Amino acid sequence: MPETSAYADDLRLAHVLADQVEQITMSRFLAEDLVVESKPDLTPVSDADRACEEAIRAQLGRSRGRDAVVGEEYGASGDSQRRWIIDPIDGTKNYVRGVPVWATLIGLVDGEDCVMGLVAAPALGRRWWAAKGAGAWTGRSLAQARQVSVSGVSRLADASLSYSSLEGWREAGRGRAFLNLTSDLWRTRAYGDFWSYMLVAEGAVDLAAEPELELYDMAALVAIVEEAGGRFTSLDGRRGPWGGNAVASNGLLHDEVLERLAPDA
Repeated sequence: MPETSAYADDLRLAHVLADQVEQITMSRFLAEDLVVESKPDLTPVSDADRACEEAIRAQLGRSRGRDAVVGEEYGASGDSQRRWIIDPIDGTKNYVRGVPVWATLIGLVDGEDCVMGLVAAPALGRRWWAAKGAGAWTGRSLAQARQVSVSGVSRLADASLSYSSLEGWREAGRGRAFLNLTSDLWRTRAYGDFWSYMLVAEGAVDLAAEPELELYDMAALVAIVEEAGGRFTSLDGRRGPWGGNAVASNGLLHDEVLERLAPDA
């Protein structure tokens, strides 16, 4: 990977963090004594989620003590323009049921600009990463990687969409719009969570969208999609992970999809 990014050192640190966390997540994945609880919002959290975020925060405290940290399990700490945004296990429902589609998301935001992101999915044997100005990559390590880019599909009739669920679109008042969009596409599949957006970055699918997400669900994904040549916005077109929902695309289809996913009349 070219050493062209001002955030190359941060990306190397993100790989170190992912290496440390992988030892925890893989040792607890499929463990018979995995402890799972329900959070106040009724979503599950495992002992692995908490142990991973604690490990990441401890390392960041040593290596980037002046930076702020925002994590799913322990909230926000620190006061800095540079914020590490962490989801220790994206796809906890998959994790606790033994489905291998889950990942650790490590993002770095400078101001409101997503400048670095790493997605580590060890049960799939995959990582994806990007730093501003240095392209998007996938592989097992910085030394063993290939660059990725979005597709060149320019018509909805030829496009493939990945999503997470239908119910969220109905709850967001966009169920009819979403179903109408899917009927005009070549293909739809519910790969879900982080994987939808990594498939966009790789050019394997052309679109991904979700009606409700948190900052920690998205921050690590933005740099990867954008450095692969795509676009990542909220449903109202705001760039980045700031709108509480997401549309990612190869760029060519983006504006049309935003228009099609407007709230149901």
